[in-house]
Amino acid sequence: MTAAPAVLLLNATDRVALALLLARYGMQLTLVAPGEGIPGSYWGHSEAGLKADRLYARLDTPVHSVLHEASHYVCMTPERRAGLDRDAGGDDLEESAVCYLQLLLADQLPGIGRARLLSDMDAWGYSFRLGSTRTWFEGDAADARQWLRDHGVIDDEDRPTGAVRPAPHRRQCLALPGSSRPPR
Repeated sequence: MTAAPAVLLLNATDRVALALLLARYGMQLTLVAPGEGIPGSYWGHSEAGLKADRLYARLDTPVHSVLHEASHYVCMTPERRAGLDRDAGGDDLEESAVCYLQLLLADQLPGIGRARLLSDMDAWGYSFRLGSTRTWFEGDAADARQWLRDHGVIDDEDRPTGAVRPAPHRRQCLALPGSSRPPR
């Protein structure tokens, strides 16, 4: 039997700061009692879970898991958020954007920061084609960064905007007064 990787757990963090960060995105941090199953957890065990606008975690939940699931919530479409229960869905590019955003969010939490999360993501086994999480983030994540910008999740200086991904813009056709057809 091998020991679990040494990653930062929720019990060693400022949970008030985390709850306030999640609240900016319309999420509520809900703590689960020790030993209880975590509702909405995709992977089970101590991994964070999502159901509707609640992010569930225990004190033994890794911080990287909490930030990853929170980033899924931020990056998913409003339709997926509305029916959210465990599986965030999304494509490969969105998953990369989620990983990028969780690193940016780590910088907004006291005592965590990007360097610690990069280390924890590697220890936990996140895999990127260039090897380490840092190498991916610094040299191969332009597509993820652009995705976040295109969806209004980060600004042009890579700062989280505090906004979740909005609904796609739909082109509206307005009828002209006295006409029965929309203009062309």
